[in-house]
Amino acid sequence: MTRIIIAIVLFITSLVSAQGQFEQGMGKAFQLWGEGKNTEASAMFERIVTAEKTSWLPNYYVALVNTTTAFGTKDATQIDLLLTKAQNALDVELIKTPNNAELLVMQAMIHTAWIAFDPMTNGQKLSGTVMELYAKAEAIAPENPRVVFGKAEFEIGGAKFWGTDTKPMCAQIEKAISLFATFKPETPFSPKWGLERAEAALKNCK
Repeated sequence: MTRIIIAIVLFITSLVSAQGQFEQGMGKAFQLWGEGKNTEASAMFERIVTAEKTSWLPNYYVALVNTTTAFGTKDATQIDLLLTKAQNALDVELIKTPNNAELLVMQAMIHTAWIAFDPMTNGQKLSGTVMELYAKAEAIAPENPRVVFGKAEFEIGGAKFWGTDTKPMCAQIEKAISLFATFKPETPFSPKWGLERAEAALKNCK
């Protein structure tokens, strides 16, 4: 009996220790990202992936860091490296949970980065897929502000290209901003970004 209790205590201690290491690692990765050290932040998230097999969040942030970096990059070789890394990380989690709305938004963002880099080549090829991803995410999580905002932001890009009215999308951005106020992330490290981008997009609407 004593051995069983000791085994249980050791097991719980290892769980607490692992959780502590996960939280410390995630905190350090976010700190690096906040300091603009995107490469280091991505590497830290990648290291967490190798140690933490149950959470989808480290791979999600590998994808997010590299995709947001790609949006600010003009070099074709660098964009290819960044978006390939993002896609590979995301693919691991999409296989496990294909109906995770946050992962679907992330996939849409990767495609959008490719479109932004080369609209003539990638716009026609990927725009329909992006809209399908947002529609699927919206069906799963209609109250998720990143879903609502991402879809509206992408539609505004298309509307400006074709010269059509953007008022319906601007109304959706307003809706997304209100959803940010009530959205409750599942964990301290769950996605909560997007409000500032939505507020900036709304200013452009007006």
